Amino acid sequence: METELPRMLAAREQLLPDDRFVFHSARARMQHVTPDQLRAMNAQADRAAAELADARPDVVATACLVAIMAQGPGYHCTAEQSITTALRANGAHAPVISSAGALLAGITALGATRVAIITPYLKPLTQAVADYLEHTGIEVVDALSLEVPDNLTVAHLDPTDLHQHWRTLDLSRADALVLSACVQMPSLPAIQTIENDAGLPVLTAATATTYRILQELGLPPIVPNAGKLL
Repeated sequence: METELPRMLAAREQLLPDDRFVFHSARARMQHVTPDQLRAMNAQADRAAAELADARPDVVATACLVAIMAQGPGYHCTAEQSITTALRANGAHAPVISSAGALLAGITALGATRVAIITPYLKPLTQAVADYLEHTGIEVVDALSLEVPDNLTVAHLDPTDLHQHWRTLDLSRADALVLSACVQMPSLPAIQTIENDAGLPVLTAATATTYRILQELGLPPIVPNAGKLL
């Protein structure tokens, strides 16, 4: 949230310099991507929302995707409403986006119903993401788990490795590729090249979140070299 989203919006400013963005962040602590720590992370959302309310933001976006999806189908609606309530209680009236809900919206916006996904998660958590998507009617035709449990290590994965990873997936039935189902896992430098090579729309949790942010701000969802969604 603090790396690729600002980079995308800064790149957008080169095309549309009248639209300028500033960022405020509040962190929910989590070191290891495990079910217990993901639940503990979710429990910090109201505190983080109250901190952000003081800045009177125009839109609030929350991650991580798997922390929400691991709680079961539809939980992004619960999480978004909880944060909305905390913001309102502290005088802020911004719309709330979750990376989990944004990924669903992004897939839908592309007209896709069958996706392949790459995640940094251990296989049980990747399965939870697949189950979440499939509960909404989006079929996961193939998935690759990189099985990296340490959150900081996820942030330091080399996005150029994705040029090899996507080729291990069976895309024969896919109509979109989720190159990174995790905002923490870097992917931005690889998105456009892989979309060109794969011949399929490519999106990530980060590009989908940016797409929804721009929608909520009433701005054209345009970012250069960030895939078809943008």
